[in-house]
Amino acid sequence: MHLVNGSEDNLCPAMEIEKGILASPLGSCFRYINMTTSTAGQKPITSLWFSTIFSIVGLGSNLFAFFVLASASRKTQSRSRSSFLIFLLGLVVTDFMGLLVTGIIVVSYHITHFDWQMFDKNCHLCNFFGLSMVFYGLCPLLLGASMAAERFFGINRPFSRSANVSKKRAWGIVLIVWSFSFLLSLLPIMGIGKYTLQFPKSWCFLTLLQDSNNKAFGLIFSLTGIFAVCLSFILNTISVVTLCKVYHDRESVQRRRDSEVEMMVQLIGIMIIASLCWLPLLIFIVQTVLQQQSIDVTCGRIPRDTENLLLIFLRIATWNQILDPWVYILFRRAVLKRIYPSLHSRLSIISLYPTLTASLRRKYTQESVIN
Repeated sequence: MHLVNGSEDNLCPAMEIEKGILASPLGSCFRYINMTTSTAGQKPITSLWFSTIFSIVGLGSNLFAFFVLASASRKTQSRSRSSFLIFLLGLVVTDFMGLLVTGIIVVSYHITHFDWQMFDKNCHLCNFFGLSMVFYGLCPLLLGASMAAERFFGINRPFSRSANVSKKRAWGIVLIVWSFSFLLSLLPIMGIGKYTLQFPKSWCFLTLLQDSNNKAFGLIFSLTGIFAVCLSFILNTISVVTLCKVYHDRESVQRRRDSEVEMMVQLIGIMIIASLCWLPLLIFIVQTVLQQQSIDVTCGRIPRDTENLLLIFLRIATWNQILDPWVYILFRRAVLKRIYPSLHSRLSIISLYPTLTASLRRKYTQESVIN
């Protein structure tokens, strides 16, 4: 959208008037609303300092968490705990790379104020940015659901699962999550929806237009994320209830294992952060693409209020990448023992199955599958 003699022109972004000369057609990532110039005297909604500090804090937090987890992974001897730490490492790597990739582009824009229409006429950078936003947004949610499923089966089906726990299996699940998220993020490149430049022209994301393709991709992205959060909530709730039953078993009250508490506290923390950060954005996308609006699909006009809300909810969602690593840093066994000194290694999941023979009890007590 341009201002010509103080008024907005009525042209679509595919054709732009610049100093009275008809410009060449632009890529599909440019929308009418994105051509709007800043209102005089209006305080900018984004800034170089905010983006830079946000990226540095997030990268530093994830890097610190990576070393903490790597150290814990070398020290642990439990296969189940090693598997859980691999999921956490996958989550840290995902958050770190997400902040690094998107942060470089956003900070570069604020430093140089490059013109997207001139610099990225074919929308290659914008498509890469949008793909990264979707990929690095879905991965933490799906990894959180995978960890919840791993803990659920580890607690409720420990003996049938014990032989299958391995580092290769855990890394395989992480790779499957990454692959699925990448394939889903490719849909706009293949024609199902599209990535477009978003207000205030510093980032790209999926399009909240009312045409069928963009509606479909918006729903696929948001409903996949909502499903992952809900699945995590259900599985974690069942796991916590099961552990509470174990802790109140009179026969096993003297046999507690603090690693069970550590893993579940970390998992609950991850779930709460993901829910608070991502659900507002995901629900907003669903509501926006489903409601009937007077949006010009041809020119890609979206109300400014919608653009502003999308940016606000996206900012809230990106806090997930900063807060996640502090779950691993703060909710470690050493920290938990300082907060709750009576937390000792005494409880075993074996107490859930009192009918097992003495030999089986000794076997699985030596290597608890949820340690």
